[in-house]
Amino acid sequence: MKNLNGKIALVTGASGGIGTVLAKALAAQGMDVAVSGRREDVLEQLAQELRGMGVRAAAVPADLGDFGRIDSLVEQTENELGPIDLLINNAGIENAASFGRRTREELTAMVDLNLTAPMLLTHRILPGMLTRGAGHVVFISSLAGKRGIGYQEPYSATKAGLVALVQSLRAEYSAAPVGFSVVCPGFVAGEGMFQRYLDNGMRAPRLVGNTTTDRVAAKVVAAIERDLPEVHVNSVPLRPVLALAEVAPRFVERLAPLFGVEKFFRQASADSGLLDPVVED
Repeated sequence: MKNLNGKIALVTGASGGIGTVLAKALAAQGMDVAVSGRREDVLEQLAQELRGMGVRAAAVPADLGDFGRIDSLVEQTENELGPIDLLINNAGIENAASFGRRTREELTAMVDLNLTAPMLLTHRILPGMLTRGAGHVVFISSLAGKRGIGYQEPYSATKAGLVALVQSLRAEYSAAPVGFSVVCPGFVAGEGMFQRYLDNGMRAPRLVGNTTTDRVAAKVVAAIERDLPEVHVNSVPLRPVLALAEVAPRFVERLAPLFGVEKFFRQASADSGLLDPVVED
């Protein structure tokens, strides 16, 4: 999909954070965009803004924690705009807490929204893409999916699942005219999940750094146009450390405390104001 102009995209988790910026970035490429999430008023305002950019746009509210909404989300999008050429699986939920303090309901809710919903949505859309002979699916994961983080066990596990899902899909459909990419941001400053930590006076660990929603959106567009399998988005290059962890996991485990990530989330988990999950919807 080197030319996105005139193509149709569905972006989940579009009523805030990365999703909003992604929708605008795709519209700037000339794509017609369906934006989905739980906040209907915010979605409609975003759709109006996208129309002002000269493209068609539709607000399609859906709570993807309810798997029964997946079929209707796709059907409504295609009724309003046409067959979906690009799916951005961005909706997700995150919070910092000690694993033992989480309830079973909290654990399963995170798995449902972060991993199962994007898998089911891709499963629903993929046959149409294959029939039409074109399409691309992007999954917004996290660097937490490349290296598990303390106090973020279910989040890390679900984001790691997205990485493996893309690897499997690319292997199975390597000869098909459909692409799959996973984008793994680090700490993202701006409206969204990480911003509430900044608003609470916390700062990303210096050795890890952070990034911006605009940079994530630019990397997503590049992943689509170049059919990139996996993209990391962070101000500090962490790929060498992640590569080292594959060959020397014990060494990197001992090295990890120097980066301060576990300390960051341990502090966040101790702050009751940060225990409520943040949903990028």
